[in-house]
Amino acid sequence: MTIEDQELYRELLAQIKADWQSLPDKPEETPETTLKTLWFLAYGLPRAIGCQTLGELPLLSEAEESALREYVSRRLEGIPLAHLTERQCFMELEFLASEAALIPRRETELLGYAALEKLYGLVEARGGVKVVDLCTGAGNLALALAHYEQNCVVYGCDLSAEAVALAEANAEYLQMMDMVQFLVGDLFAPLDAAGIGPVDLVTCNPPYISSGNLEKMPEEISAHEPQLAFDGGPFGVSLIMRLIKEAPEYLKPASWLCFEVGLGQGEAMLRRIQNNANYQTVESITNPAGAIRAILTQTR
Repeated sequence: MTIEDQELYRELLAQIKADWQSLPDKPEETPETTLKTLWFLAYGLPRAIGCQTLGELPLLSEAEESALREYVSRRLEGIPLAHLTERQCFMELEFLASEAALIPRRETELLGYAALEKLYGLVEARGGVKVVDLCTGAGNLALALAHYEQNCVVYGCDLSAEAVALAEANAEYLQMMDMVQFLVGDLFAPLDAAGIGPVDLVTCNPPYISSGNLEKMPEEISAHEPQLAFDGGPFGVSLIMRLIKEAPEYLKPASWLCFEVGLGQGEAMLRRIQNNANYQTVESITNPAGAIRAILTQTR
């Protein structure tokens, strides 16, 4: 960088740090990575943090410097970084992001990689298998599973037509249009309508925030991401309980249901599954702090 660009970097980094509000569900975003990402965006190279090495910052023209200052201002006003870049990294793949669906989170990778291991085992035992990702949102989990294990047919379902449109755009962006089919509907209803089933693996990152806590969420989330993706009912587990109850009807014997849970919900959901005669095995996945963030259970 030129001396002028170095001074610009120091100036904007100090501006970001002075007003920085970190979110625990976006640990990859720091003042430094944010500024570098916006710098490349202003240069005309939108990138997602974590999917590409940012490398040396390019020299900016006067117009690009003006654009960078505007991006920094918008970020500090609370616009999510992923909405500015229209990109988000998930399981080392770059996805398109918009207000149509939840921005893929790093914590959901715990579910993604655990489900992928179950998928590998199912394919080894059965050959080609069917996978359904419910509450698919941007399609990131469905597409990641299809990308890493191609001996399967994957369906993604979401109640929001806008989210499904984004998921389809992501399938096109990743050149995976023939690998995942996306459907609009409530939970398992699209499977009935399309005559799909039974399946070998069901994944889900459901809404799990209690309705009363929605207003307590950071404005960066509540003002820019769809409430439908968060509202889990009065106690935050309405959809999870439906999922546990309804999944056995759509899963083959000895097949897997894998889903994410909110902080503090894991133990209660484990007990609910243990008391359900339709399941024979249950496992939990914890985050680095030891909190249960995903549950995997096998049907009888």
